[in-house]
Amino acid sequence: MVDQSIRVEESESRKSKPNSNELVFGRYFTDHMFVMDYTEGIGWHNASIIPYQDLSISPAAMIFHYGQSVFEGLKAFRTQNGDVQLFRPEKNVQRLNHSNARLVIPPIDEQFGLEAIRQLVELDKDWVPDAEGTSLYIRPFIISNEPYLGVSPSSQYKFIIIMSPVGSYYKEGINPVKIAVENKYVRAVKGGTGEAKTGGNYASSLKAQEMVEKEGYSQVLWLDGVERKYIEEVGSMNVFFKINGEVITPALNGSILPGITRDSVIQLLKHWDVPVTERRVSMEELYQAHQDGTLEEAFGSGTAAVISPIGELYWEDHHLTINEGKTGELSKKIYDTITGIQYGNIEDPFNWVVKVEKKTKVNY
Repeated sequence: MVDQSIRVEESESRKSKPNSNELVFGRYFTDHMFVMDYTEGIGWHNASIIPYQDLSISPAAMIFHYGQSVFEGLKAFRTQNGDVQLFRPEKNVQRLNHSNARLVIPPIDEQFGLEAIRQLVELDKDWVPDAEGTSLYIRPFIISNEPYLGVSPSSQYKFIIIMSPVGSYYKEGINPVKIAVENKYVRAVKGGTGEAKTGGNYASSLKAQEMVEKEGYSQVLWLDGVERKYIEEVGSMNVFFKINGEVITPALNGSILPGITRDSVIQLLKHWDVPVTERRVSMEELYQAHQDGTLEEAFGSGTAAVISPIGELYWEDHHLTINEGKTGELSKKIYDTITGIQYGNIEDPFNWVVKVEKKTKVNY
């Protein structure tokens, strides 16, 4: 087996850190990054933590021409006593390999991937901010870098992890956002790459996103790509609707990303004995529930925003105001519980939290 110990080269000059109270999402980057190479016939090798730097890559690298790439997103949180902890990181590494399989990228060893994240966070733990609502966003990703103009899986890849101290993803924070339902464009269909976390899914969403932002909406709610009637997900979130006391979320169907926060929400609701169902839900059904007064709450879930209440949906010239445009009681309870677990302020009955602690060097 190829040696997968991690070589560490610490930066000789450290960057100045942004003020925790002035953070925006994804604009600042820590002192170090993780890199590892894949070469056909050798496997994954040359794992290193090095000073954060630009990449040197051929203009013929296949990523630029055929889009063979995957990525993940997770966070590190600072507790009140100064500890640093991760939230369900093993699920992100598992999902990375799920995406790898769909994009024909060689899998990574999941335990080694977790160790790479842990060592990188440990080295740059001073970058984990401590202001309310802030965290250290961790972005693992893999790109195809073989210099070859041919439509086939690459024979070379780079696995990279970078990190960024962040504030709220939406400027609204926990306050409700306005979402526009997309009827013209399609993001993904069953059998495509919708259930994988790959850059092409997000590139295909940009046109619709640009259009709705001009009208004052934060995000697009995508419908299914075949009948254009069933709700799938928001560009950066899975979605939930509380109708007549029951929480409903679109069932995973091959074109919806299996969100880790989504799974956490479902587990929490079951733990609280709140009725929760995964099934197809149409915009017609949602509109009728709004007309009947049974659409009580709506919210999105995702790593970046955690829980984002939806105060208004715009669909076919209808403005559906939900819960008077206010944050719902259940949405707030879920947000407070998940963030409370993430920041170590409340009990973690699910063993979701992983503390980042200095460990003896381990080879895999």
